[in-house]
Amino acid sequence: MASIAVIGGTGALGKGIARRLVAAGHQVTIGSRSAEKAQATADELGAAGYAANADAAQGKDIVIVTVPHASQGDTLAQIRDRVGDAVVVDTTVPLVPPKVMRVQLPAEGSAAAQARAHLEPDARLVTAFHNVSAHHLDSDHAIDCDVLVFSDDVAARQTVVDLCPGMGLRGLSGGALANSAAAEALTSILIYMNKTYKADGAGIRFTNLAEAPAIP
Repeated sequence: MASIAVIGGTGALGKGIARRLVAAGHQVTIGSRSAEKAQATADELGAAGYAANADAAQGKDIVIVTVPHASQGDTLAQIRDRVGDAVVVDTTVPLVPPKVMRVQLPAEGSAAAQARAHLEPDARLVTAFHNVSAHHLDSDHAIDCDVLVFSDDVAARQTVVDLCPGMGLRGLSGGALANSAAAEALTSILIYMNKTYKADGAGIRFTNLAEAPAIP
């Protein structure tokens, strides 16, 4: 089992991811700007521990960053010198309130490109978990949704794909980091679908993939 820090682990997405990682048997540390909130979340989930974001990222196998787009740069700057050779998973979607149902990718092309600029050049950056509802993750029920995983580091990408089955999800390689823009954009479309079709956390599922992992 892996040692994993969930940065922003007291937020909705971070808590949901952490819950499923703990249930899968991983050693999870909750990272947060608030020690009080981090401790409360760690106690609730049965996580291994809690710490400030930078300290939580130190010495881990995997560091998962789950913060809003507005906090992405500052958060990555905090952990930049702490992650070492860990796989860094950025979940950021560039939503721009109040028009969150409209695709508004940044000038760099994606939040993934922005994350790349904030980390060391050799950081093992992966992006994933853009299109999974936080409240579904923060539950025990099965989730009818695939997780697309992007990275230029093929081994790091596979590490995150392999992490998904224990979380009750099917992870699929989405290719290079540049392709992350498609999943980031799709989030706004899913928010639109939720409102238009009164869905409770719409997701995506890829079909006719003969050699893909089985659906949990």
